[in-house]
Amino acid sequence: MTDYRELEAVLASIGLQRRPVAVIYCDSEPEGVAKFSGRVPSGCTFWKLAAEGAAFYTVPDDHFNCAVGSYTHNIALPADREAELPGTLQFMTGLGYLKMEEVPGIARLDRTPAAVIYAPLGETPRDPDVVVVAGSNAQLMLLEEAAGRAGCGVQMSMGRPTCMALPAAMKQGAVGSSGCIGNRVYTGIGDGDAYLVLSGAALNRAAAEIPTIVAANAKLEEFHRERLATLS
Repeated sequence: MTDYRELEAVLASIGLQRRPVAVIYCDSEPEGVAKFSGRVPSGCTFWKLAAEGAAFYTVPDDHFNCAVGSYTHNIALPADREAELPGTLQFMTGLGYLKMEEVPGIARLDRTPAAVIYAPLGETPRDPDVVVVAGSNAQLMLLEEAAGRAGCGVQMSMGRPTCMALPAAMKQGAVGSSGCIGNRVYTGIGDGDAYLVLSGAALNRAAAEIPTIVAANAKLEEFHRERLATLS
């Protein structure tokens, strides 16, 4: 398996303050990984816990408190709660936040996972399906350029909800998201932060280009600052 500790160190070299999070969609409950215990208000809360150092797996009912996140992860709510999704959508459309015709365009997983593993990238027990990277716009600029140089099919930026960036990245390669207000509340990311989500297949290729992109940007910054001083 890839040395994911080394890979995380490469990603961290662009100045990330949060650890990148590996997400793995499983066909059965995994062995050797702690099962999540507790209650959270959203699926993206699991990103926060993993970024803080926890490694665990969830099962579908751990996601039931987030109707929208359950939808993007193709997790059906139980009969006694299935009204929560249309209720949430009605609330959002009533506020003018969302139009119902946008809903079919929200990316979803192709199939329901039996379990989902979340872990800091450097501690992932398996090859990740996607990796969630949170950082400042300046930091994500470098990662986006590295992914673009690697031919990873970058899409910037995907709209709300933030969690649809994960299934989208699995198909696209690399997908950016400016975040949504729910995600910002539940994860606590800063006002100046956003996300770039990479598929597992794109991760190694993008990371390999980071040193080149960082070095090039340092030289370009010198170049542009000299021009600014000369031409202003």
